[in-house]
Amino acid sequence: MISFLQPLIPHYRQDFFHNLNKRCPIQVYCYEDQNEIASNNFHGSSVSHTKIKSLSWKGFLVFNPFTLLKEKSSIMVLMLHFGHLTTWFLLFTKLLHRKKIILWGHGISVKRYIKEEKKPDFLLKLMISLADGVWFYTEAELKIWKQTFPELNAIALGNTISGIEDILSLNDQNKIVLKEKYKIKQNIIFIFCARFNTPHRRLDLLLEIIERSDKAKYGFIIIGDGKLKPDFGAYSNVYDFGSIYDTQVKNELFIISDIYLQPGWVGLSIVEGMAYGKPVFTFRRTQDILQCVEYSYIIENFNGRMFSSVDEFNEGVESLDSQEIKRMGANAKQFVSTQLRMDLMVGNAASSLIHFHN
Repeated sequence: MISFLQPLIPHYRQDFFHNLNKRCPIQVYCYEDQNEIASNNFHGSSVSHTKIKSLSWKGFLVFNPFTLLKEKSSIMVLMLHFGHLTTWFLLFTKLLHRKKIILWGHGISVKRYIKEEKKPDFLLKLMISLADGVWFYTEAELKIWKQTFPELNAIALGNTISGIEDILSLNDQNKIVLKEKYKIKQNIIFIFCARFNTPHRRLDLLLEIIERSDKAKYGFIIIGDGKLKPDFGAYSNVYDFGSIYDTQVKNELFIISDIYLQPGWVGLSIVEGMAYGKPVFTFRRTQDILQCVEYSYIIENFNGRMFSSVDEFNEGVESLDSQEIKRMGANAKQFVSTQLRMDLMVGNAASSLIHFHN
């Protein structure tokens, strides 16, 4: 049995835990109430889990260590988060409880990425040095930490989402017919599909792009809700569908679209966009434009484009032809198919657990 600690289990992590449990028995403990999923505009999952008693205050977390220690497991997969005080306790007492500890996390603060990719955080360095192994989400963070700890026992999981294989296997449908169905008239369609829960998505840039766009040529499909969602009602070329729970409708809207657009805070949503065969257009990571770790999945002019300003974005879009968009879209889908399938992520995790178990 392998013990996992997680805040909660959103829908996009469901397949990972279900499939991993088939390879090696696991028990997932969550320290947040699953009701928090709805308030964060997530969908829930059907993964069996146990609530662990915890207290949190200003970014620090204390959870009941004895819940994990009494479990008949030889490995604990905890979170790579220096604010988890109980994790420090478990790391420093490994000689007593004799359980192996794997730390799972980003490895770098999204908000301090530019600084920490050159000089990793001291507390994370100490935490990692005490652990038996580390799971990073992507190869980019693994490479950064290998420069600090060349002999580090760590892997990159290849972070992806539930249902990715279903998206990859979708058959092509008649885009013209679907456009007529949804009354979408423009020639080139951008799609944005994410939660409106953080200003770091840079909705100001999204609105500026929409405002300055040729309304007859470019259309924008919006999927998602959240407390920071702007009113798109004033724009004739914006098609706002809110939250979508009908998979067929979502599939059809992605088929209609040509390009996945998200100015900032790109994360797992771009994996979904690429699986649908859409190139990802975003803005370059800076101190003001924050990007999550999945940003490293975007390869310039291969499966997407990155811009420094709205002016550069407009110039880049105007110079694109349909064949170029299709080329990058095909590359995006192939990238997901070869590197970001769920069976690959589960396989990476299972191989690591088997290694530590032996």
